[in-house]
Amino acid sequence: MAKVQIGIIGGSGLYNMEGLEEVEEVAVDTPFGSPSDSIILGTLEGMRVAFLARHGRNHRLLPSELPFRANIYAMKSLGVEYLISASAVGSLKQEAKPMDMVLPDQFIDRTKNRISTFFGDGIVAHIAFGDPVCAKLAGILADAVESQDLPEVTLHRGGTYICMEGPAFSTKAESNLYRSWGATAIGMTALPEAKLAREAEIAYATLAMVTDYDCWHPEHDSVTVDMVIKYLQRNATNAQKVIRETVRRLGKDKPVSEAHSALKYAIITPPDKMPPETKKKLALLLDKYM
Repeated sequence: MAKVQIGIIGGSGLYNMEGLEEVEEVAVDTPFGSPSDSIILGTLEGMRVAFLARHGRNHRLLPSELPFRANIYAMKSLGVEYLISASAVGSLKQEAKPMDMVLPDQFIDRTKNRISTFFGDGIVAHIAFGDPVCAKLAGILADAVESQDLPEVTLHRGGTYICMEGPAFSTKAESNLYRSWGATAIGMTALPEAKLAREAEIAYATLAMVTDYDCWHPEHDSVTVDMVIKYLQRNATNAQKVIRETVRRLGKDKPVSEAHSALKYAIITPPDKMPPETKKKLALLLDKYM
């Protein structure tokens, strides 16, 4: 199988985009179980790409149920070096209105029930995560957004994404607390996705598409599923345009990311002290440094 350098995780609608050729579906097995769904491979703008429906094609997985480790490991096993995450978010700022796009450069992790590392079981690693998004990949995404004719969309470069556990939306007290922290948007899926991508040495950026004002807003109805779905459908069309242009730009210039060597100084356990079973399970991540 040809190496796939670009991965996209988002809604299943993303791989129905115009111009996707040589499409095939692959089931990828990992030491961490099966990903959310089969992975769709195709050629877009001359580049091989891999699409994964984060919640499964029929949206059957809660955010807390997502097999994050399997999803990222599967992308790594296909050769992915650049991972674009497309996700819906609620806005925590007046200026980030529904239909806008945010490219967060920071995260606050409010999840509680998720495993956010490949390591453990006798092998310890501590990645640097002060800058959790690849600035180069986010910059290419931002330029791609601005190059498109998207009259409904204002782009917000940078911002803080709160990742909550879900599946319930925020209380007003929580929403106002997050606003007091200066956060821009709130969602349920970017973490531990970003942490695991960094451990897998994959450049990662999130295209966060605003579907609503979170429940803090006094002049807007509290968020409902109907409201979110309405904006999701309109956002999906815009996301397809942005991702296609991002892939085209990556095809011309694939930047070296700091993420690509994230494990260089992160692994603490000496190789001769690593349990063979764990070492074998993590060979895809470790062999480069062994």
